[in-house]
Amino acid sequence: MLDFPGWLRLPLAGPVDQAMTWILTNLGGLFDWIGSVGLQVLINVERALIFVPWFVLVALVGLVAWRAIGKWTSGLGMAVLLILVGTFGYWAEAMTTLSVVIVSVVIAVALGIPIGILMAWSDSVKRLLRPILDGMQTMPSFVYLIPALMLFGLGRVPATFATLIYAIPPVIRLTDVGIREVPAATIEAAKAFGANRWDLLRDVQLPLARSSILVGINQTTMMALAMVVIGSMIGNRGLGMEVLLAINRVDIGRGFEAGLAIVFLAIVIDRISNGFARRRKVPVALSTSVAETEDDPEDRPDEPEHVA
Repeated sequence: MLDFPGWLRLPLAGPVDQAMTWILTNLGGLFDWIGSVGLQVLINVERALIFVPWFVLVALVGLVAWRAIGKWTSGLGMAVLLILVGTFGYWAEAMTTLSVVIVSVVIAVALGIPIGILMAWSDSVKRLLRPILDGMQTMPSFVYLIPALMLFGLGRVPATFATLIYAIPPVIRLTDVGIREVPAATIEAAKAFGANRWDLLRDVQLPLARSSILVGINQTTMMALAMVVIGSMIGNRGLGMEVLLAINRVDIGRGFEAGLAIVFLAIVIDRISNGFARRRKVPVALSTSVAETEDDPEDRPDEPEHVA
């Protein structure tokens, strides 16, 4: 009597299994091709990172952090954190992890910014995508491994695919928010000067939304880095695999070192990307000029004097 009625059960497992079977039967060749191309891209990015001497990469990270944050002490601190990753003996693993993060974030930005622009332009698109993005952000990250594993098998490619799906919502949402928060007066002024939709997007909306978009890229990058341990469960090597092996072997010291390496790498990436987001202030020249034009009494036509 108190049990949930069985006739109200909604069976989703069967249709989902049928859909995945149809995809694998009819589109298996396409996913095989995507997997081979993605693997070559990941290998080339990893080789490029490993090819650069460690001291050169450390120096470049320090200079970039100095430029982004604006303090030489911060640049020195980021370089020291990167050196500590190498002192733990995980330099190659860190480069492998970084290659997955870089590829995932580049694809997420390439897809997320246009989708965010469409959401900002159309309320219907936003109403359609909002529940999908909500589900992507609230769904347990382990769930993303299931379709990735079925479509691409084991290895780096499914881990990159799962990381992409997990990390893409922030850049979509913050692109939409940044464009929608552009002042209406600025948009009207640009239209008055003859700007069409693409001119408005390129010259007004994207520059004014730059700070919000950069914050979205920062959040996407951090979420991608948070997937490295989970991605190791389907064959992704790197720092996540070291943590997973330490858990399986109950090797506390090894897990502590690998975990610290992930933390240090996350701090470096977060500080640099967040520094660029804060330094790229929103340009307000157009909106300021519009306000000054409206408020400057010298630009108003002369009013007739009142005759008593």
